[in-house]
Amino acid sequence: MTPVVRAGDHVAVCGGGLAGLAAATVLAEARIRVTLFERETFLGGRAGAWTDQLSDGTTFQMERGFHAFFRHYDNLRALMRRVDPELSFLAPMNDYPILGPDGREESFCDLPTRAPWNVAELVRRTPTLGFRDLAAVRALWASAMLSFGPHTYARWDRISAKEYLDSLNFPPRARQMLFEVFAHSFFNPETHFSAAELLMQFHFYFLGNREGLVFDTMKTPFSTGLMDPLRRYLENHGVTFKLGADVHSVGPGEVRAGERHEVDAVVLALSVPGLRAVAERSSLDAATLRRIASLEVTWPFVVWRLWLDRRVDPSRAPFAGTAGIGLLDNISVYEKLEDESRAWAEANDASVVELHAYAVPPELDEGAIRRDLLAGLHALYPETRGARIREDRFFRRQDCPAFPPGSDASRPGVRTGDRRVVLAGDFVRLSQPSALMERAVTSGFLAANTLLGRNAEAVHSPSRRGLLSALAL
Repeated sequence: MTPVVRAGDHVAVCGGGLAGLAAATVLAEARIRVTLFERETFLGGRAGAWTDQLSDGTTFQMERGFHAFFRHYDNLRALMRRVDPELSFLAPMNDYPILGPDGREESFCDLPTRAPWNVAELVRRTPTLGFRDLAAVRALWASAMLSFGPHTYARWDRISAKEYLDSLNFPPRARQMLFEVFAHSFFNPETHFSAAELLMQFHFYFLGNREGLVFDTMKTPFSTGLMDPLRRYLENHGVTFKLGADVHSVGPGEVRAGERHEVDAVVLALSVPGLRAVAERSSLDAATLRRIASLEVTWPFVVWRLWLDRRVDPSRAPFAGTAGIGLLDNISVYEKLEDESRAWAEANDASVVELHAYAVPPELDEGAIRRDLLAGLHALYPETRGARIREDRFFRRQDCPAFPPGSDASRPGVRTGDRRVVLAGDFVRLSQPSALMERAVTSGFLAANTLLGRNAEAVHSPSRRGLLSALAL
């Protein structure tokens, strides 16, 4: 690769989420002069946190929802090790329970970590899928899960995840507990989610993941645990931060964000809405503009944090996914996750609970969403029915990338038609299996390597092929 920038050159990183921070880290370590522009007053994007205050005067860090740090997120962990080499701010979770109606529950604890043994053990112990049910499953289509490879997008991208799951003929309860919750975890409804993307995620998180489908969580809010230390690390490497700076446009050798900034290259690491808006006002090549314009956002997601006046049952898991319980997709008991909520809960003999809905129909109003989520909490955690909500924070956002059927071919990659402009974010088309925070960081590392013309940062990848990939199903 031919270098675009060399030591001493100036690069603008537009966007202070994980993708932009990853790119800024690699560039700054290579002695590139970096200016990072972020429209918010805090770093981290969807993994960021900001200061808020309860009515009793307690200050706290509010976040855009719970994040799981899966153990095969090698690139994210490489970034985090810049500020905590031992990853001491992470705490291991022992299980990833899925709660369903009528007391149904699935567990991913202690499964084998290699295919097909993990699949066989999951089937053996799941209460929603018996061997008679397996006889009715369409084995040829189901085997596509084990045969992920370069052919997957060509074969499966044009149909929806719902069409694919319908075709398997899984028992409704098994499908609900094992697959629907999985699809929703990427914020996309099944009807608007590519089957190829679903198969890739199933490979990335389960079949091709040698670490197992359990994860770690942060002991502190994201701001104090990761973003503040990472900012200090980058400032020590010469990075200049422009927070509260909304990028208007980019062009040859410049970024306009309030004023004109001369640069040698640009990393566009914005959200999909932000990227589309900037691209419309910028001097980019026609092909890149078309690819950016093709990007969509998926349905909204909702985060509702509740400060209750009593404790939840101490046996509750710190985090539990849910299935078949209305809009509710998971429940987090925050005093079991991070120190800030723990201190408040202990001082008040109470609990801090967070409810998430990952793919909310856009037409629903806030009142309907609140009623649905609260009914789900009461159904699964009955001890909360008499609890008073002392305080709450509710917000709905619609800025997560969509992966609709047929979108892969038009999705932009890291490179653009101008070698001085690269893209990064969890919307970027990558050649390796990846998702969510790991996809964002991976794209940021690749963007920096592209500008430097060398693999300044080793980019880790899980297996790119499934067990049966040679069959090209």
